[in-house]
Amino acid sequence: MTLRHSHIRELESESVFLMREVAAQFERPVLLFSGGKDSILMVHLARKAFYPASIPFLLVHIDTGHNFPETIAFRDELVADIGANLHVGLVQDSIDAGRVKEEEGPNPSRNGLQTTTLLDTLAELKADVALGGGRRDEEKARAKERFFSHRDRFGQWDPKNQRPELWNLFNGRRGPGEHFRAFPLSNWTEMDVWQYIADEDVPMPELYFAHRRNVVERDGVLLADSEFNELLDGEAWEERMIRFRTIGDATCTGAVESTASTVEEIIAEVAAARQTERGGRSDDKRSEAAMEDRKRQGYF
Repeated sequence: MTLRHSHIRELESESVFLMREVAAQFERPVLLFSGGKDSILMVHLARKAFYPASIPFLLVHIDTGHNFPETIAFRDELVADIGANLHVGLVQDSIDAGRVKEEEGPNPSRNGLQTTTLLDTLAELKADVALGGGRRDEEKARAKERFFSHRDRFGQWDPKNQRPELWNLFNGRRGPGEHFRAFPLSNWTEMDVWQYIADEDVPMPELYFAHRRNVVERDGVLLADSEFNELLDGEAWEERMIRFRTIGDATCTGAVESTASTVEEIIAEVAAARQTERGGRSDDKRSEAAMEDRKRQGYF
């Protein structure tokens, strides 16, 4: 079934409409870009929405410093190919400035430290809206988001105090110091994303496809061998055929065992999956409401 005869065509139209609405209502929009599939899809949709003009969004990457090298290489190549502007906010700068403190213990994760760097970066850029690639099927806290998600002057989100969104009318009014997050992919699922990638032939980082890599299983999560992950007592690296369903901080992003080496094979694998996409993220398992707590504080 081709894109034009599929429900994905409606999702594409909805996302394009949201992006154009953001461009119309806000003065200094930015697009949060991690180098993962959802943010790559966002860039692809933005190019469609404003073609033949350049996308009107500055790309912003909040870099933990613990990224997979393949992610950074793909990010830089994509930015160069489309001629976009990229601003990188470094978590390391926040650590050096005493704004946040590195976790203690073995294999500390910087994922939670991104919030401070993100809010500081948005303030530095005077951004009044940040577009993100969050989807409602990723995690239950994300399902509470509206398309236009209001944040107070402290960057905080209150899930019980959100604005109604009726008949495709979106209220972007904000007070001094306040800003918004906008989520054009809200109604997409992981399956929708991969079907669209197949239809549009959108290039993706090799991390998403099956390859052999040393991993260690820890608390049910397959962590990849990297300079940021150290073995604990009694652990050993084991080579397995794996791929990543989501790409993030290497200290908490788990792999899945897989032989899916093409987009079509990934679609078949996702259709049969019994675990959510973020089920392999160790940071989401720290508490029942880990994601919602971070979002209240200003996380993506």
